[in-house]
Amino acid sequence: MHFLAFPDPTMAASMNAWFTRLGKIGIGLAAAGSIMPLVLYNVDGGQRAVIFDRFKGVRQTVIGEGTHFIIPWVQIPIIYDIRSKPRNIPVMTGSKDLQTVNITLRILYRPQAELLPKIYSNLGRDYEERVLPSITTEVLKAVVAQFDASELITQRELVSQRVNEYLTERASSFGILLDDIALTQISFTSEFSAAVEAKQVAQQEAERARFLVEKAEQQKMAAVISAEGDSEAATLLAKSFGSSGDGLIELRRIEAAEDIAYQLAKNRNISYLPDGVNALLNMPMGAH
Repeated sequence: MHFLAFPDPTMAASMNAWFTRLGKIGIGLAAAGSIMPLVLYNVDGGQRAVIFDRFKGVRQTVIGEGTHFIIPWVQIPIIYDIRSKPRNIPVMTGSKDLQTVNITLRILYRPQAELLPKIYSNLGRDYEERVLPSITTEVLKAVVAQFDASELITQRELVSQRVNEYLTERASSFGILLDDIALTQISFTSEFSAAVEAKQVAQQEAERARFLVEKAEQQKMAAVISAEGDSEAATLLAKSFGSSGDGLIELRRIEAAEDIAYQLAKNRNISYLPDGVNALLNMPMGAH
């Protein structure tokens, strides 16, 4: 005969209590997991935060990097990236001589961290879209209008310097810092480019014609100088003949003979036979 063993009532009660506590802990953890994102937020490296309070508005304190607490549904963190970011802005404007100029400006910008509450209140999160294109166009139009089209190329460094000064001043009034400004491209209309090329070709042709004229003048001067030298030489010879008579002619004849004798002496196929010597060729004698 077998008997059924019933569990101890005390042990069963303790196990029920333990499972009840475990369930409460799980519910608490789940509730905490759902609430933590609402009361905590992170500010990563290179970022700053501005707090918007539903009752007090934008708080003037700038929050640094790290994990911070907020009041759920009352406070909202606004995250800003304060690292430098590049942006290319193309602008079409006119020069001093009414030529159409296409300019592309590359800038590195970032917000001033201490002015983020003011930036958010006045401009919002997309402050760069609201400010940079308009002030860049304004500054470029004002600077380019001070130069002719050719000066924009020959004085590019001066143009870039003025754009840098004016644009930095305008951006700072909105709480934006410009770390670098560069004119990456300056181009003109096709008609103006063709006119500049034609002008360069004409200048090159003019330089070539000037060179030919100067060369002809140099050759003419050389011919005049040579003719004057020949004339002076002839005059000197005439004077010498008049003063020396046939002696100068005889001297020139002797000098010419010495030169001819020297040239003949260097030739192996020529033998020198003195005067008064009868030299016969030694012919081999044979029977006829």
